[in-house]
Amino acid sequence: MTDPSTPAPPPLPERRAADVAASADAAATTTGAEAGGQAGPTPGIAGVDDTGVRRLTGDIDDIGRGFLAALFDITFTRFITRRLASVFFLVGLIAIGIAFVSAFVGGIIHGIGALGWNPGGGIALILSTVIVVPVLAFFAVVLLRFVIESGVALVAIAENTERTAENTRRGGA
Repeated sequence: MTDPSTPAPPPLPERRAADVAASADAAATTTGAEAGGQAGPTPGIAGVDDTGVRRLTGDIDDIGRGFLAALFDITFTRFITRRLASVFFLVGLIAIGIAFVSAFVGGIIHGIGALGWNPGGGIALILSTVIVVPVLAFFAVVLLRFVIESGVALVAIAENTERTAENTRRGGA
């Protein structure tokens, strides 16, 4: 006897993902040919993987490719900012972390050292280190994130403007 409070397992799909992927590839090829275009996959779609998810090509697919070519592109038609944003953020976080630890430990050590000849100043230095250094580190992380997001947003605006200009030229010609 089954417990009525236990939910039933979800039903299995009617077809395997690989079969769905093969039929989607065939449908994309047929749709392209029927539309008067070339027989082949739909532009911008490289097919469907074995999970049934369509793979994109073009700018999105080139994110991990051609980094050195983009780096040494003297015409600046390809941007590397989006590719390096996470690296810059990680390096910035590490730098902020190192600065935080050194300032925190240094402030505590100097505060303890000052307790012998100036007890009030030593306590004030220890308390200000415990309060001020973490707050400054937090603001540094926020500022770092803001600067990197601003750069990425600026590059995204430039890329979108370039795509809009290309589409306008194609539509007007």
